[in-house]
Amino acid sequence: MIPEGAKTRLASAWAVSRAFVVRHRLWFGAGIGALLPLVILLVWLGASLPISRALEPLPNRALILLDSQGRPFARRGAYKEAPVVIKALPKHVPAAFLAIEDRRFYRHIGVDLGGVARALVVNAKANRTVQGGSTITQQLAKNAFLKPERSLRRKGQEAMIALWLELRLSKDEILSRYLSSIYFGDGVYGLGAAARHYFGKPPEQLSIGEAAMLAGIIKAPVDLDPVDHADKAGARARLVLDAMVETRAITPEQARGAGQVVVRTTRADLPVGGYFADWISPQVKSAFDGPGYGEVRVPTTLDSRLQRIVERAVAKTMKGSAKAKVGQVAVVAMRPDGQVVAMLGGTNYRQTPFNRAVQAKRQPGSAFKLFVYLAALRDGATPDSLVIGDPITIGGWTPANYEGGAGRDLTLRDAFAQSNNIIAARVYQEAGGEAVVRAARDLGIVSPLREDDATLALGTAETNLLELTGAYAAVAAGRMPVRPYGRPETLASDLKPLEPFVHDGLLDMMGAVVEQGTGRAARLGQKAYGKTGTTQDYRDALFVGFTGDLVVGVWVGNDDHSPMNRVVGGDLPARIWRDVMTAGLKAGLVARDDPPEPRYQPSEPQTIEEAPRQKRVPKWLRRILGL
Repeated sequence: MIPEGAKTRLASAWAVSRAFVVRHRLWFGAGIGALLPLVILLVWLGASLPISRALEPLPNRALILLDSQGRPFARRGAYKEAPVVIKALPKHVPAAFLAIEDRRFYRHIGVDLGGVARALVVNAKANRTVQGGSTITQQLAKNAFLKPERSLRRKGQEAMIALWLELRLSKDEILSRYLSSIYFGDGVYGLGAAARHYFGKPPEQLSIGEAAMLAGIIKAPVDLDPVDHADKAGARARLVLDAMVETRAITPEQARGAGQVVVRTTRADLPVGGYFADWISPQVKSAFDGPGYGEVRVPTTLDSRLQRIVERAVAKTMKGSAKAKVGQVAVVAMRPDGQVVAMLGGTNYRQTPFNRAVQAKRQPGSAFKLFVYLAALRDGATPDSLVIGDPITIGGWTPANYEGGAGRDLTLRDAFAQSNNIIAARVYQEAGGEAVVRAARDLGIVSPLREDDATLALGTAETNLLELTGAYAAVAAGRMPVRPYGRPETLASDLKPLEPFVHDGLLDMMGAVVEQGTGRAARLGQKAYGKTGTTQDYRDALFVGFTGDLVVGVWVGNDDHSPMNRVVGGDLPARIWRDVMTAGLKAGLVARDDPPEPRYQPSEPQTIEEAPRQKRVPKWLRRILGL
């Protein structure tokens, strides 16, 4: 029961309060009207924003690519480790970030008005931006929830989200989210990843100097990268140490004892790209797609020893070929089963990351004749079959030989070795475009080919070097088709063997190219097989071939398709091929084989009419010879 006196006092207070509200109802209405949107906004933020976004892993894990010996040679993708726990870190680690980024972190409510005022004064005096007024909570709001933008509206959103974060999370939870998601440069996100990337250790083991250096990176991750800008990063780290002394996080003696910080660059030194890495990464990414912390170490087929051999051979040849007007080189090396062991897509990846071994579609020239002569062998011809060399016109097109002239009859072997265009066109006509295209498809060519285009015989259809080298690998393996691959995998079981007599015939003719034909510059001390290719006006020059257990394709040319200075496939490409194989043999990376067998000189023309008629002569050859 409430005493009468108390009732009287309550009634009097209520009357006074009611009268005050009535007299100032406009002010009260305005205040409620101003607070109501703020309350609604905070409720909406709580319902819509994913509060743990900063702790989530990246959409795709970082990849560390390993060569065939298990050594890392490249890294791909952004790197983020699991969130850090503030209480598990040495006290000097979070103290370093607070000292340089937000000294009043544990005292403000997400927005530090005093800090903003100080920053405005300092920036006005310096007539430029020297200090920022954003707190760690605001930085978290900006990085985790907002898009990059510089505007007053964005600052207002940042402040509102910061206030909401302070209401929902403890200070340590906010700091943990900030340290676990902030960018540290070089594709690294979060303190856990940064500690491992730059120092090869977990964040719980960071020294005072290491913590200071990482805290200093945040201001400008690119310009203060301790790998590429060690001096700037070191100077910034000393500023952080001074700030830690000012905030009494460490003593002056500890700051002086922090010493020179040494960055462990085992991971940081790995390039983020490379011709082989660019080619294999999409295949690897699809196999390891999905969110996750840390990184995935992925084995590949690359042999770093052969890769270095290829790079040295190209550098050596290009150094002395200024007059050749050759702008670019591409090289692919693979085993006969399609295992790519080396790849060079240009002269300099940093300057030209475009991969000419994979992405460039160029004419193969006479290197395409492999498929023309394969069709002929399948039709019953042999390397010793004699073909008329008289001029021929097909659909208004009259091919000519590189050295000019016509009329000399040659065996298939000699025509292939000498890269005779007229005889190649005649063989194409009689074998049929359909058979030639089928031969190319069987060996693994997937680029568009026109059966009704007779110029296909001279390699006018565009393909890429990787695809072409894979087709030659099928000849080396005696099985088809061979698909180039860059990750260790189980070999396909659906490969078809090349018919023995066809395989032997191709080896016979390809060996003649190296021993007595256009590819003599590629000769080795053991059996070698290949084919040269040169396109019109010397715009492309190629040599593709194999010896032992290595298949190598070499292309030279210019990106703008401008002519070279009379460079042919038997020149620079064959020399690069020879240097790669010679060094590979010396290093024990290419299998040894027997010396090449002695060959007869090119056959002399014969009187075809006097040759006896035999049942073994194929129909297409009988039509050529008029039998």
